[in-house]
Amino acid sequence: MAKNTVKLLDVVALTVDLPEYNLWRGQVGTAIELLADGAAFEVEFCDRNGRTYESVGLQKRANHGVVL
Repeated sequence: MAKNTVKLLDVVALTVDLPEYNLWRGQVGTAIELLADGAAFEVEFCDRNGRTYESVGLQKRANHGVVL
């Protein structure tokens, strides 16, 4: 992660493709839950109407997202 700490409601951009979730590098979501004492976090991805189309748990050590 470019910034070491993800906080609740941070805006997060994917740094890798996650085809199993139909998510691609550069897509932007919101950190909606901190998990495992901050070692992981859940990111919600919404459409232009504010409807959630995917919610994915990411591990910080895997470097799948960057806080904007």
